[in-house]
Amino acid sequence: MNFDIKRVLHRELNVGLKEQKLRYGVGSALLVGSIFFFPIPLLLAGIVLVATGFTRWCPVYSGMSKSTVDPNEPPPAECCGHGHPGH
Repeated sequence: MNFDIKRVLHRELNVGLKEQKLRYGVGSALLVGSIFFFPIPLLLAGIVLVATGFTRWCPVYSGMSKSTVDPNEPPPAECCGHGHPGH
């Protein structure tokens, strides 16, 4: 397995919708768990999982040229989806 540091800088969608939901769930659980157990490590892991779920981009996946995006899932919305003038 090769890790290409140059690919990490290219921000491309590489987290699929199913994994996004998983990252939200596990990240939220870690954030709540950080209140009771090992606050700093759980807090950091929770923040990273929620952030990568929100952006649907994981720098580690980019470096490994990995993607969990299903080709059949709808493309992400560019904005709020209301079709603003000039777009």
